[in-house]
Amino acid sequence: MMPVATEAEAFVPAVPPLPTILHHGAVTGVTGSCHELRAGDIGILIDCGLFQGDEASASGGADAEQVEIEFPIDHIRALVVTHVHIDHVGRLPYLMAAGFQGPILCSEPSAQLLPLVMEDAIKLGFTRQQRLIERFLEILQQRIVALPYGQWHTVDAGKPGLAIKLKPAGHVLGSAYVECRIGRGGAAQRVVFSGDLGAPYAPLLAAPKPPYAADVVVLESTYGDRNHQNRAGRREQLRHVIEHALADRGTVLIPAFSIGRTQELLYELEAIIHTESRRRQKGGLRWKDLEIIVDSPLASRFTAAYRKLRPFWDAEARRRVAQGRQPLGFEQLTTIDSHDDHQRTVDYLARTGRPSVVIAASGMCAGGRIVNYLKAMLGDPRHDVLFVGYQARGTPGRAILDYGPRGGWVELDGQRYDIRARIHRIEGYSAHADQNGLVNFIRRMRHLPRQVRLVHGEEAAKQALKARLETLGIEVVIP
Repeated sequence: MMPVATEAEAFVPAVPPLPTILHHGAVTGVTGSCHELRAGDIGILIDCGLFQGDEASASGGADAEQVEIEFPIDHIRALVVTHVHIDHVGRLPYLMAAGFQGPILCSEPSAQLLPLVMEDAIKLGFTRQQRLIERFLEILQQRIVALPYGQWHTVDAGKPGLAIKLKPAGHVLGSAYVECRIGRGGAAQRVVFSGDLGAPYAPLLAAPKPPYAADVVVLESTYGDRNHQNRAGRREQLRHVIEHALADRGTVLIPAFSIGRTQELLYELEAIIHTESRRRQKGGLRWKDLEIIVDSPLASRFTAAYRKLRPFWDAEARRRVAQGRQPLGFEQLTTIDSHDDHQRTVDYLARTGRPSVVIAASGMCAGGRIVNYLKAMLGDPRHDVLFVGYQARGTPGRAILDYGPRGGWVELDGQRYDIRARIHRIEGYSAHADQNGLVNFIRRMRHLPRQVRLVHGEEAAKQALKARLETLGIEVVIP
C-alpha cells in the first residue's frame, strides 16, 4: 500500500529542479572560461575563452585538444560575452569554425573592444594575411549584438522562454555579469553568471551591484582565498616602488594586460604625478622627470577606445576630466608602436639612467614585448618588476614572483635569466574582486540563491570561498 501524505506534507510546494549548467572551461583553473545554460532543447554559451599557462599544455601554449570545440553546439542559440579578455573570448574563432552561426551578445563598450582583441588574437595565433583577417572581422561585426545594460533581451524569438540581462561587473570597461531568466511569470528561474567581478574602489569603474535574486549563481573564485589592500594603501605602495626608480635611475617594469589593467594603472599614475609633481627626490630628480611608457600597440588602441567611452567611466573619473585633467593622456605619457622603436627603447633604458615606468604586455610574461624588457633588465638590481595582476601556474610571471625574491632564475624563450631586479606585487590593483567582494556579491542579494557553483579559480581558492559561502546556508558546488 502506498503511504498516505499528511495534511502538512500535502501542501508543501514542489521545488523545481535547478536548470542544467555545463562547464567547458575554467573548471580546474582560472582560464578558458566557457559555460553552457540549457533551457529545454536550446542553450546559450557564456564566454568561450582560451586556456593559458599550465592549463593549456605542458609547454604553456594552447594545444589542439584545449582549443577545439568538442561539445555539441547545434542547439546553441547565442554566445554571451561577459568581457573581452582573451581567457573569455579566445576560442571564438574555433567556435565559429565549428559551425556556430548565432549572435554574439555583449555590452555596448565590449562591442567596440571585441574586434580589437580578436584582430590581435588572430594575428598571433592564426594568420597575418590581411585579407583573411578582414574577412573574419567582417563576419564578427555582423554577429555582434550590442545590448544596453539593464534591459532584458529574448535569446530566441521563436522560443521566448529564455532571456538575458547584462549588468555592470566593474572588472574592465564593458564587463558584465549575466542574469538569465528561464520561463515566465512566477515559475521563471534565474541563473546568474558572474563573469569576472571587479574590485570595489577600482579606478575608472564603479563596483558591481549584486542582483536582486537568483536560483543559481555561477561565481568566479580567482581570489577566493585572500583579500586586497585598500586603494590608499596600494597607491602608496605604487608610489614607493616608483620612488626607487627616481632615486637610482632605474626602470619599473609592469607586465599588464592591454585592456583594463593598463588603463587603470595610467589613471593611478596620473593621480600620483599630479600630487607629487613638486616633491624633490634624491639626486635632484622630480616626478616630472619620470617617463611613463606604454609599449604595446594594442594597449594604445584600447586606451584610445577607453577615452571615447567616457560615458561609461565612474563619477570620479568624469570629475577629473571636468577639472581639465587627462587621466589617460597626460604629458609624461609616451606610447611605443613599431617594433624598431620598441627595440630601441629597450636598449636605451637598459644602458642609460632614465627613470621610467614601462607598461607592456603580456600580463603573465608569457609573450609579448615585456619579455624583451625582462631579458635586458632582470639581471640589474637598479630595476624593479612590479606585478599587479594574477599570475597563473606555469607562466614566467609566476616563476619570477616565486623565485625572484630568493635570487632565483626564470626561463624566457628557452634561456635562463638570473633575477637580480627587485620584485614587487600589489594585489590591490587586481581587477578581480577579493574574497570579501565575492562573498558580499552573494550575501547582499535580497533573496539568496539555492546554489552557488564555483569556477575560475585554483583549488585552494575555491575551497576557502566555499567555506565562507556555506556559512550563509547556501549549497556550494565545485564542478
